[in-house]
Amino acid sequence: MSFDSTDSAHDSIGDPAWSAWPAPAKLNLFLRIVGRRADGYHLLQTVFRLLDWGDTIRLRPRADGRIVRHGGSVAGVAEADDLTVRAALALQKASNFSQGADIVIEKRIPAGGGFGGGSSDAATVLVALDALWGTDLGVDTLARLGLGLGADVPVFVRGDNAWAEGVGEQLRPIDLPPAWYVLADPGVHAPTAALFQSAELTRDAAPATMSDFVSGRPLGNAFEPVLRQREGAVEAAFAALARIGSPRLTGSGSGCFVEFATRESAEAALAELPPGLRAWAAAGAGRSPLHAALETSRRG
Repeated sequence: MSFDSTDSAHDSIGDPAWSAWPAPAKLNLFLRIVGRRADGYHLLQTVFRLLDWGDTIRLRPRADGRIVRHGGSVAGVAEADDLTVRAALALQKASNFSQGADIVIEKRIPAGGGFGGGSSDAATVLVALDALWGTDLGVDTLARLGLGLGADVPVFVRGDNAWAEGVGEQLRPIDLPPAWYVLADPGVHAPTAALFQSAELTRDAAPATMSDFVSGRPLGNAFEPVLRQREGAVEAAFAALARIGSPRLTGSGSGCFVEFATRESAEAALAELPPGLRAWAAAGAGRSPLHAALETSRRG
């Protein structure tokens, strides 16, 4: 099997063989590092909140077995390293399937912000191509394939808001109340690997419980003090968001957010932010928009 990159698909995007699939963003409502495994990987605790906003992945099966990414993805990411291409190839290999696919990525989720864009794109390719190709590997197998691509991919494959532990792959679905969020992108591409090596990073936080989270106890994000100290743009975003609520960092990226109970309150707060800050409002999802689209496709 092979992959390629070309722009020709944009001329035929109206072809009915194309289908469009959501790749939702996520927030980490908190993130604690509670230890380290013998292999050096950090042990985390977090709650993943899926959003009703994100990228769109367009897919078209092809008979020649090639995986073809049309157009660009994240700046600086080579085709061979693109998670959507790697996801499609992994699914081909695991299912021993001979068809290929054309892939177009409509990016909205900023790279390096901790909103899960690359992981979500990969998960959408796995889930949607599994349906389009009729390989029907099932969610457990797809989640295992996703974990080989990145620790955050399984939560998008499974499609539930989740309490997560381990390296982020031990997932327990959790019901979260409806909420809206004002999101901000300081424009800093946070280097995750370097942050994990930071001497200032707290790696031995006391483990939290789900009761701690549900009670509203502030659980924090281990990366927040490190990024706020290192990156002036992140500190400036926090200062701006502090005018409208209590800002939090998401994941190990530079993106930050404030939670609101309603759309009206989120949009009113958004209007109070300075115009120089890239910010927008998005709703929390009860479950993944990708899985809702999959169910609609199956009923159709």
